[in-house]
Amino acid sequence: MGSGQVTNWQGKHVTVAGLGVSGVPAAKVLHGLGARVTVVNDGDDERARAQAAELEALGVTVRLGDGDTLPEGTELIVTAPGWKPDKPLFAAAHTAGVPVWGDVELAWRLRGPDAPPWLAVTGTNGKTTTVQMLASILKAAGLRTAAVGNIGVSLLDAVLGEEQYDVLAVELSSYQLHWAPSLRAHSAAVLNLAPDHLDWHGSMEAYAADKGRIYEGNRVACVYNVADKATEDLVREADVEEGCRAIGFTLGTPAPSQLGVVEGLLVDRAFVENRQKNAQELAEVSDVNPPAPHNIANALAAAALARAFGVPARAVRDGLRAFRPDAHRIAHVADVGGVTYIDDSKATNTHAAEASLAAYESIVWIAGGLAKGATFDELVAGAAKRLRGVVLLGADRALIREALSRHAPEVPVVDLDRTDTGAMRAAVQEARRLAQAGDTVLLAPACASMDMFANYNKRGEAFADAVRELGSVDG
Repeated sequence: MGSGQVTNWQGKHVTVAGLGVSGVPAAKVLHGLGARVTVVNDGDDERARAQAAELEALGVTVRLGDGDTLPEGTELIVTAPGWKPDKPLFAAAHTAGVPVWGDVELAWRLRGPDAPPWLAVTGTNGKTTTVQMLASILKAAGLRTAAVGNIGVSLLDAVLGEEQYDVLAVELSSYQLHWAPSLRAHSAAVLNLAPDHLDWHGSMEAYAADKGRIYEGNRVACVYNVADKATEDLVREADVEEGCRAIGFTLGTPAPSQLGVVEGLLVDRAFVENRQKNAQELAEVSDVNPPAPHNIANALAAAALARAFGVPARAVRDGLRAFRPDAHRIAHVADVGGVTYIDDSKATNTHAAEASLAAYESIVWIAGGLAKGATFDELVAGAAKRLRGVVLLGADRALIREALSRHAPEVPVVDLDRTDTGAMRAAVQEARRLAQAGDTVLLAPACASMDMFANYNKRGEAFADAVRELGSVDG
């Protein structure tokens, strides 16, 4: 498991690119290890200044409004995952022979000698749910684990914190994988591949290649989606450890080396003796919550990774039964006309909305409410490339509209001048009009709900009711 650790950070010149969710902790950790840290950030808004002040108090240098110039003497760049590979900063780094790591690479390299193995999940959709299901199954097997990465505990905290783990369930985006060259998972899954983030990666091939990097150096299992040939192709191309197996998951009857569904049961024909003839029952379809097709696929992928780690069949069933999708937290409401509707009413601040917006590639965003003093420039700038359209409602929607006009002027915006409870139905109808097949309509208001609703639960319920009214719901 040689991970080429930089053991001596003392006095090493490290530039951290971006102040966002991963940048601030990375800067603090590196500073704590004795590195000379400079943070560069494109934005120079209120939030950035507050973060800069906090870091400068520790002795970190921060340059706001200049994310393109490579600071003199830089020996390593640690970048926020959202920064595009074609940024001038990275071109300058390439010319100067300076390596670029993401937050995941940094976490991977900072692991101790007895660090727990990683079970990793990527894919266009379903990552968060699958990782949460996986963590639930591992816990049911009596293992010390956490769901980390894009969700839950930050990877740096998991790697450097006091808590001891047996294994980590790690959610990784294509961005994070792009900047994590030395990551080697125990086992990994690519759930699906839709044309996504193409503006960021430059092409479908580059996007797929970055997703496929999750398989590099896998030791036990590369888990792929039988219904999505692109994921299987990535396994074929991966350079894995001797003896690592390709394991498929399918909503149909599984072939040998696959997990699938037979007569209402989730079954394993991969991690059993004599898989030509035998299958192991893992759980009933009804143990999956909710038992929608895409979610059964998530459960099978989670089960495959857990089984690759040696978890008994019973723990799969118990873990799936114990798993509860978070109410109004990136909750899948329905797919209508090829468009996915997601209720993240719980995203009552910009930080939560940032995580939510980062989870989808092409979004019609429903936002607005009570801003509670928040500014939206950084949020909007970070999400601009993913926005198909925006529907605004609520008391402080003008603040978001202004940020959109500054950072995403070409994105169509519907401004609903309403704060009555019926506004949500109108918002969903407008969102449907803006959405195209393959898009996600995302309620991630980035604001509190009390201007229009009793609480975020009621707001989420109003959204779900409006979506259900849109007509026949297809799986």
